[in-house]
Amino acid sequence: MQGQEQKQPGQDFLSARGIHKRFGALAVLENLDFSMRDGEAVGIVGPNGAGKTTLLGALAGAFPLNAGTITFDGRNVTALTAADRCRSGLVRTHQIPKPFGGMTTFENVLVAASHGKASTCDEAYERVVDSLRLCGMLGVANRRADTLGLLDRKRLELARALATGPRLLLLDEIGGGLSDGEATELVGTIQELRRRGIGIVWIEHIVHILLQVVERLICMDAGKIIADGDPKAVMNNAEVVRAYLGGAPV
Repeated sequence: MQGQEQKQPGQDFLSARGIHKRFGALAVLENLDFSMRDGEAVGIVGPNGAGKTTLLGALAGAFPLNAGTITFDGRNVTALTAADRCRSGLVRTHQIPKPFGGMTTFENVLVAASHGKASTCDEAYERVVDSLRLCGMLGVANRRADTLGLLDRKRLELARALATGPRLLLLDEIGGGLSDGEATELVGTIQELRRRGIGIVWIEHIVHILLQVVERLICMDAGKIIADGDPKAVMNNAEVVRAYLGGAPV
């Protein structure tokens, strides 16, 4: 693939350097640097409008950058489309699931598998079954996606991402709108992904479920990273308290 670089020992698995993104006159990300190791689980928190979802979109290739460079697994992917990044193993979910309503759950996941890393029909079917099983959706495999409730739509969004064969998953508020019990079920699934060696970058406002999974926490505000490190230390950081928690340290 044109523009790819040979990965060097000790190099970050995912790296974004000097990222700038503007929408018209509005600067959403400003000179942002982010990196992570292979298999790491990183949480991202911050107030609404901090640029969290824009960062995920930038990493996944949803839109062109105004400036900056993104490398994934040692390759410069800055100019690659979202589809090409997905096929390389860099995959995202969306905060609001938008399945193909006229298709079954199985068919939705099969579309994802067919456009991911699967090289044969048999491999695609195997990926679909494995993804549905992992997300607890085999029982609704033949139901039309537009008949599913919110929890199953969230599970379907995750299953579709898994079926592409990701090495790194970018999760955008996948716990949003779920009850505590439903969110706990989701945590179990994501912990299994970690055991499989899949890296995680997870934006989430339900902090207590996020902290059950991630080993590192980032807080963003006004398009910049204001804290990055041990989750407890970040949640007690004075600047994070002012910008995000709006009260005393936890």
